[in-house]
Amino acid sequence: MSIEFDQEIAALRATMENVLAVQQPERMKERIAVLSNDASAPNLWDDPDAAQKVTSELSHLQSELERLNTMVGRIDDLEALVSMAEESDDEDERAEILGEAELDIANIKDDLAALEIRTLLDGEYDERHAVVTIRSGAGGVDAADFAQMLMRMYLRWAERRGYPTKVLDTSYAEEAGIKSATFEVAAPYAYGTLSVESGTHRLVRISPFDNQGRRQTGFAAVEVIPLIETTDHIEIPESELKVDVFRSSGPGGQSVNTTDSAVRMTHIPTGIVVSMQDEKSQIQNRAAALRVLQSRLLVRRHEEEKARQDELKGDVKASWGDQMRSYVLHPYQMVKDVRTGFESGNTQNVFDGDIDGFINAGIRWRKNQGEAAN
Repeated sequence: MSIEFDQEIAALRATMENVLAVQQPERMKERIAVLSNDASAPNLWDDPDAAQKVTSELSHLQSELERLNTMVGRIDDLEALVSMAEESDDEDERAEILGEAELDIANIKDDLAALEIRTLLDGEYDERHAVVTIRSGAGGVDAADFAQMLMRMYLRWAERRGYPTKVLDTSYAEEAGIKSATFEVAAPYAYGTLSVESGTHRLVRISPFDNQGRRQTGFAAVEVIPLIETTDHIEIPESELKVDVFRSSGPGGQSVNTTDSAVRMTHIPTGIVVSMQDEKSQIQNRAAALRVLQSRLLVRRHEEEKARQDELKGDVKASWGDQMRSYVLHPYQMVKDVRTGFESGNTQNVFDGDIDGFINAGIRWRKNQGEAAN
């Protein structure tokens, strides 16, 4: 085996070992065995929410373990391919095989880099499911339309990965688009992965709503929080809650429910407001609203703790700027992340959910920012 290929394969194996050390496939196998046993229980679907959680985690772990095993196998196959080339007495055949090996190395490096991203998700809540809220900002109807475009983008991203999603609340704008929307992404590490998407997004385009065909700019805010769990102990006294009920509505104010099943919950001390209208009953919407409110209060508590720590260090910095990503559709086509510099000229693919490059670059950027601050 040539020294060059030997070094390349050794580097791939070293990276793979780091990934395996973090992912711990043996523990994954043990957890899969437990979940498989739970999933085979005859009364599994007596509690649909619990059943969904079991099947979702099982599917995710099985997929992740398969990805790890496949990657190990690809590196083994690469090494065997190079050995075959070295043993060949036919120079043309040898060159052809080594050319194939070079392509394999490039592809494995790309796929291994995606696997390596998971090793960077070591935050306290990174492994949680995510609750994503998108709100339209400055820019009128273009901003509302942009907010809906972003919602579709993230839902398509989740669909591409096989992650279950559930829209919890949608507030439609009068002319087009949405004022706000909240949805859950139910997959392990969804929060750690999507949390780098938090911030202000900007769209620049020729407005389809401007009869003079002028270029307009619209803004939308993305908030990502970890889904609360029963072990988090976020107690909210009833005296701190104001609960209003109303009828669910669809686009353009069209009524989709003849009963007051939707719930708007306000946390009086902080002013945080959560609305839920996806569930069929008021009780279910109230429970869902309380869970999201608890999640937001959990994030708020940790942000306040971090702010106090930063103040003690004499170094108070915002984690995100006013604008973290621009989506430009005119006069040229480009989506660019302000923080990382990552960009794509294929704007249609981005809006169709092809955002892994942006997310992975954001996770690496966040890790580097954290290391630089320490």
